[in-house]
Amino acid sequence: MTDPIADFLTRLRNASNAQLEECVVPHSKLKASLAGILKSEGFILDVAEGADAKGHKTLIVKMKYVGGTPALTGLKRVSTPGRRLYYRYTEIPRVLNGLGISILSTSSGLMKDQDCRRNKAGGELLCNIW
Repeated sequence: MTDPIADFLTRLRNASNAQLEECVVPHSKLKASLAGILKSEGFILDVAEGADAKGHKTLIVKMKYVGGTPALTGLKRVSTPGRRLYYRYTEIPRVLNGLGISILSTSSGLMKDQDCRRNKAGGELLCNIW
């Protein structure tokens, strides 16, 4: 797999569109911190660690629905392995005029766009979520 972040976002998008209760994805530290940001922003209910039948670590993401509609309406991978996009903190684009969030990979770890502006930290723009 060349892009595990895009795979993670696609699995979440598919689970959301199919109205599944939970989504199981392979574990990594990056995906766990990405899911933690989604949980703190209220896009998903919960995230837990588990194991599959072969003993590999997995992340179990509990999806959130409000009145039958998914809380995750849009996920877009911005920076790809073939085209990395880096932004200064003053240049970070806003998602839906501030209604969505951007997630950046900085030297201080993963941060949402508001935290990057507040801490004056730029980095690689991983994805936009609304």
